[in-house]
Amino acid sequence: MITRKEAERLDASDPLAPLRDRFVLPDGLVYLDGNSLGAMPKAVPARVAGAVSREWGEGLVRSWNDAGWIDLPRRVGDRIARLVGAGPGEVVCTDSTSVNVFKVLSAALALRPGRSTILSEEGNFPTDLYMAEGLARLVGDGRRLRLVPKGEILSALDGDTAVLLLTHVDYRTGERHDLPAVTRAAHAAGALAIWDLAHTAGAMPVDLTASGADFAVGCGYKYLCGGPGAPAFLWVAPRNQETFVQPLSGWLGHAEPFAFEPGYRPAAGVSRFLCGTPPILSMTALDAALDVLLEADLALVRGKSERLTSFFVEAVEQLCGDAVRLVSPREPSRRGSQVSFSHPDGYAVMRALVARGVVGDFRAPDVLRFGFAPLYVRFVDAWDAAGALAEVLSSHAHERPEFRLRSAVT
Repeated sequence: MITRKEAERLDASDPLAPLRDRFVLPDGLVYLDGNSLGAMPKAVPARVAGAVSREWGEGLVRSWNDAGWIDLPRRVGDRIARLVGAGPGEVVCTDSTSVNVFKVLSAALALRPGRSTILSEEGNFPTDLYMAEGLARLVGDGRRLRLVPKGEILSALDGDTAVLLLTHVDYRTGERHDLPAVTRAAHAAGALAIWDLAHTAGAMPVDLTASGADFAVGCGYKYLCGGPGAPAFLWVAPRNQETFVQPLSGWLGHAEPFAFEPGYRPAAGVSRFLCGTPPILSMTALDAALDVLLEADLALVRGKSERLTSFFVEAVEQLCGDAVRLVSPREPSRRGSQVSFSHPDGYAVMRALVARGVVGDFRAPDVLRFGFAPLYVRFVDAWDAAGALAEVLSSHAHERPEFRLRSAVT
């Protein structure tokens, strides 16, 4: 049997505990949705205010040079590179995850002429699948998206597979792929491997270089805490940087943007994946947020994540019994920094939890999803969330009509 006192003891010995004070967290709220939108670091408002009042307000257009706006996508990209096992000049911060999936997938297909199949799993995040489907339709020439169950991915790799497109951590269940092993299998079949790190970057170590992966994308607003709509990032292995073709050949991906030539000449390396003018204010917020993340040892972050999620699983099963069913892997090494349970009335249960000050989210058809951002989530938060879930279920609070009304965002 575990208790809240055990949670307090674990928090007292947590080496990451001091970093919690670097985030804005409302009193009385248990926030377990950092895998959708990370909490705001306290340094962000002042940094953004400075960009607004000084750099924009006073510097005006001069700030593209004087404040270094023009280099911000590469500078922020280099900082993110330290979190994903990449080197300088290999990552750029740009566009959205969806747009970046389109760009790297198009580039990867061009590197595998004569092969027709984009292979992915049935449960992959829908935007990745939608972009792959749309690109296959746009390119034509027999290109197709093939979806298989998670357990059949390796056996589905064949001589017609051009690209394997996967999300490292499943957005519903939190199950992790073995990124290096799956990448090796793709390469053995002659295919390229693209990884979506949306639920990975900032929550656990990942080494893109050592894994041999070809391309990766990820978002800036989940565990990177860059704020709503924060720009995404894109990584290209050095071996592919001079051979890929950028499908969205915008002016900032040009070798000399301010030469204003009528024809497109790609910039060297990953910079050619830039497209239009970067969103300076939101990228500034992400840059400020990275200060906190880069202070933490990712090995400690991952260790706490495994302990936190395991503690939560034990607490929920102790307090709720079989009223909910664990859908995340039970072994902590096989899941990301989240835990998911299923319940037939999952949406209403989550709304009732939010009304009690415990914020997670719901994913169709029946998944209660709880994200554990180790830099600011405590063990007592995990215990209190499990207790609130038990109260909702035992009191049948979720059966109240107001909790069944669907909001636009779940």
